[in-house]
This record gives sequence, structure tokens and C-alpha cells, in this order.
Amino acid sequence: MAAPIAFSRAGMARGAWLCLPLLIGTTPFALVCGIVAQMHGLSVSEATLMSAAVYGGSSQLVALASWAHPAPVLGAAFAAFAVNLRFALMGPVLAPWLDRLRGWRLWGSLFVMADQNWAVAVKEMQAGGRDAGVLFGNGLLMYLAWVATTALGYLLADAIRPAPDHPLFFAALAVFVAMLASLWRGRGDLLPWAVAAVTALAVWRQQPHGSWYIVAGALAGSLAGGWRDLRRGRAE
Repeated sequence: MAAPIAFSRAGMARGAWLCLPLLIGTTPFALVCGIVAQMHGLSVSEATLMSAAVYGGSSQLVALASWAHPAPVLGAAFAAFAVNLRFALMGPVLAPWLDRLRGWRLWGSLFVMADQNWAVAVKEMQAGGRDAGVLFGNGLLMYLAWVATTALGYLLADAIRPAPDHPLFFAALAVFVAMLASLWRGRGDLLPWAVAAVTALAVWRQQPHGSWYIVAGALAGSLAGGWRDLRRGRAE
């Protein structure tokens, strides 16, 4: 009989320890979000509140990419929703842990779940780990570091004044490219990835100054992945 799922301080401490290498990759990403927020005219309190409430680098950059006065609330919210649809698929992977949690342990773990600490938690769970505190401890440290570093990026924006093509702005893309490499499951993933890429490029050529190409790519890739899984299910 398998041991029950725990949620302990030791697990949270282990999660925080496992988080430390991740901060090396996410720190430049967070700095970019702070710099971009300052470039679009947000105040330091607004930029910090965005990081604290949204806590999603890709969502924040997508929203800021279409930022204007007045702010396009509906368009930015829809774009962020499309980008974050991946979490609807990521959460069930951790169901053996999450289904055993209740109250603040469950909702807190879901709130601080990001791509990076999700990947760490999945690896821990697949290795036989039974302490869901790893997910929360990892995510909590990443969350606090994210909010603090985006605020730091905002404050450093005037001193750094990076050009639009500065290598620092590649940080966000580099994080996701690195994650894609680790999530590749074989040639079956080629179809949805290719559909997403081609669709995004096609829409970007038509609307290069907005963020709709991200939305279009995310939706097209999701539909292609769903169609692929449906065909697999029928074949089985």
C-alpha cells in the first residue's frame, strides 16, 4: 500500500532548495518584465502589483505588448487567457498530489504554480515523492523572488536603458525554449508545435505590432494537439 500524500515543512524546505537553480534562469526574465512595465508608463506600484496579482511572465509580457492609453483590458485579458490555457493541462498531471490537498494548501499551491516549479514537482512525483509541500515551497520562493525582481527591474530601467534589440530581452524567449526542449515527448508533438509556429508567424506578418499572433498560435496549437489526441484515442 502506497504511503499517503504529505504536506510538511520538510517538503516545503526541499522545494525551496530545489528552486534555487531555477532562479538563475527566471531572474533575467523578471528583470525584463519590470523594464518593459516601466517603458510602457506603469508606476512602480502598478508594475509590482501586476507581478504579485498576475504572477505570469508570459501573460505580463503579452498584456504589456498591447498596452496603450486607455488600456485594452478585454484584449489583454483574452490574450493572457489564451496563453495560460496550458495550465488546464498541466494541473491534472499533478492530480495524485493535488487531489489530496484541501483549503489553503490546495489553492496556495495552484496560485504559485508556474512552468518551472511544475516541472520540478512532476519530476519529484515521478521519482516516487509523496510530499506535496515540495510544489508549494518551490513555488512560494519563486513567487517572492519574481515580485521582488520585477520591481528591481523597474527601478533599474532608467539606469540600464537597454536598446529594443538588447540581448536581455531574449531572456523570456530563452526560458521557454529551454522548457520546450525538456517537454518534448517525441515526433507526436511535432504537429501541434508546427501548427502553432506557422500560425503565429502568419498572424505576426499581418499584425506585427500587437500580441494577437501569440493568441492565434496558442489556440491553433491547442486545437491541433486536441485533434491529435482524439485520433489516438479512436485508434486505441
